[in-house]
Amino acid sequence: MSMNRRSFITRSGTLVAAGQVPSWSWAADDIKLGSILDTSGLFDIYGKPMDQAVQMAVDELNAAGGLIGRKITKIAYDTQSDMALYTKFGQQLARQDKVDVVHGGILSASREAIRPTLRRERVLYFYNVQYEGGVCDRNIVCTGVTPAQQSEVLLPFAMKKWGKKAYVLAADYNYGQITSKWVRKYVADNGGQTVQVDFFPLDVADFNSTIKKIQDARPDFLVSALVGGAHMSFYRQWAAAGMNTKIPMCSTTLGVGNEQSVLTKAEGDGILCAYNYSRELATPSNKTFLDNWAKKFGNSNNVHELAAASYQGVMLWAEAVKLAKSVSRDEVVKAIETGISITGPGGKVTIDPQTHHAVLDVHIMEVRDQKLNVLQSIPQKGPIDTSMVCDLKKNPDSNVQHEIKI
Repeated sequence: MSMNRRSFITRSGTLVAAGQVPSWSWAADDIKLGSILDTSGLFDIYGKPMDQAVQMAVDELNAAGGLIGRKITKIAYDTQSDMALYTKFGQQLARQDKVDVVHGGILSASREAIRPTLRRERVLYFYNVQYEGGVCDRNIVCTGVTPAQQSEVLLPFAMKKWGKKAYVLAADYNYGQITSKWVRKYVADNGGQTVQVDFFPLDVADFNSTIKKIQDARPDFLVSALVGGAHMSFYRQWAAAGMNTKIPMCSTTLGVGNEQSVLTKAEGDGILCAYNYSRELATPSNKTFLDNWAKKFGNSNNVHELAAASYQGVMLWAEAVKLAKSVSRDEVVKAIETGISITGPGGKVTIDPQTHHAVLDVHIMEVRDQKLNVLQSIPQKGPIDTSMVCDLKKNPDSNVQHEIKI
């Protein structure tokens, strides 16, 4: 099979440029990688670039000779932002398609819709999304930031800048509910007070009464854990009411799907967030990643945190397969638990053997001119919220999501 890709992946997982790639003689059976994402519907702003990232990673691996002499075939399903379709397609990937690994899920609800099936069918699962933490399950690898990697650094920074009184807005499902508890903890740990927590269903788009409540509460700053297209209305209505110049804001979600790029300067400027990735990261690995993305898809304007995490997730899995010399779930898990690392667009990423979560760089960022500009970087921060309650070495049969109690 003739390959014309201009890049390949070294054993360390670092992307480097290459010239013409020779033809490869593949082993008989393809490795099957399942992808299940919202590439249409309410959450396609997240899912479309994630799907592109998975495809780019697969293409680059195949251009470099595949894995253990075998070509990787991606089998993808669009859930149309419907949780019932997550359940359906998760079962189909495991039982009919018989894939070797699944990468996918966006909302925490989508993760929990497919995680039990994949565990039962013994199909390894990579969840490449920033989330609320606490999942303790040897069949899953979580490559996104958790509250201890995000809120623990973001909130002290915001409080030092703005004051001690926080007002929290959160999406009304497990991500928002659990994350809001972590926010309350970290605010209290830093000598502050959470004056109010409000939850909103994902389809709510009118926040005028909430804005009046916030005005009456007079907090020093807001914390937004709002999610999805409907909730973007809050930022516009907040600015329209003139509140963006009166009460500042930080967010655990804004920017994760490139939302800052669809807000005007007035609506977005000054909002703080913290993630592993920004397009503005001035590193060789990110430059190469963005250049290759632009060559493949025309431009890199839609790359976001979840796209970078999805790319890194595939490369982490590939590194484990190389080490295991097998796609057998048990052998790949053993390889993962050696503490595999890659260098991706967000920097060095290592899987913590105890939790199957990522150790990675975290950057405090500010929205400015529709970009996420890095203000401060915290290198190689571990998932201590999950490691406090999860030890897969001692309890390999664990199958639970721990929640913070406050």
